[in-house]
Amino acid sequence: MNLKLYKPLCIFDLETTGINVGKDKIVEICILKVNPDASRESKTWRVNPEMSIPVQSSEILGIYDEDVKDAPTFKEIASKVVE
Repeated sequence: MNLKLYKPLCIFDLETTGINVGKDKIVEICILKVNPDASRESKTWRVNPEMSIPVQSSEILGIYDEDVKDAPTFKEIASKVVE
């Protein structure tokens, strides 16, 4: 599909500890930026959710507590995500 873009389009993919938006946290953020000239940029961050990732979620995501224990928190990378 060809998109006729006049401004960049950003597509977000979030991996989280679960599906409850009130209590679950982000463990990975990926952003794909498609520019009007069709060039693409992507950035992925692992995020420390500051809570234990449920085993059921880890089995689906392939992301375990050990994988994010030294990762920055969302608060620490929020400005980079906005950028």
